[in-house]
Amino acid sequence: MKTKELLTLALLTVLSVNSIAQEREKRFGFEFSTGASWSTSQPGDVQLNPGFGLEGIFHYRFMPHTGVYAGWGWNRFGADNSFAGSDVCFEETGYVFGLQFKHPFGTMPLSYYLRAGGLFNHIELENSDGNIIGDTGHGLGFQLAAGIDYTLGNNWSITPGFKFNYLSRDLDLEGLTTSLNHNYLSIRIGFLKRF
Repeated sequence: MKTKELLTLALLTVLSVNSIAQEREKRFGFEFSTGASWSTSQPGDVQLNPGFGLEGIFHYRFMPHTGVYAGWGWNRFGADNSFAGSDVCFEETGYVFGLQFKHPFGTMPLSYYLRAGGLFNHIELENSDGNIIGDTGHGLGFQLAAGIDYTLGNNWSITPGFKFNYLSRDLDLEGLTTSLNHNYLSIRIGFLKRF
C-alpha cells in the first residue's frame, strides 16, 4: 500500500513540476522585422527595383510547437518606368495572419520556424512627389515564411528568415484596368519579445 502511495505522490510531483515549467514558457510575443525585398514577377509588365519593407506581428502559441500570428506589413518598390509614368513607387500594405510551427534544435537556444498564412493587402502607386495616383483596394493573397529563432535571454530572440508574398489585384487608372500580380521574396531580420 505504501508503495502505491509513494508512486502516486512521485507522479503528481513530476506532473506539477512539468506544468510549472510549461507555465514559465511565454505564450504571447511581438515580433518586428525589416529587410530587403526582390520582386519575382512584373506587376503590369513593370520591372520593379529591389525594395524594402517591415512587418510587425503578434504571436500566440496554443500548443508546444504550434501557434497563430497576425499583424501589419509594408513593402515599397521603385520603378524607373511604368504604365503610370516614370519614377513611380509600388507600395503594398495591409494585414497578415496565419499558422506558425516552431521547433528547437535539441537543447540549443536555437529553433527553426515555418509559417503559412494569408494577406489582406492593397497596392498603392505613388508618383515622384509622393502623391497617391492609384490604389487597388484590399484583397486576399498568401504568405510563406521560414527562418530561425535564436534566444538572446530575458524573453528576447533574434529572428532572421525568408518570406514570400503573393498578391494579385486589379488597378483602375484613368479608365484602364491593369492586372497587378505582385509576388516577391524578402530577406528579413527581426526581434521577438515574448511575454
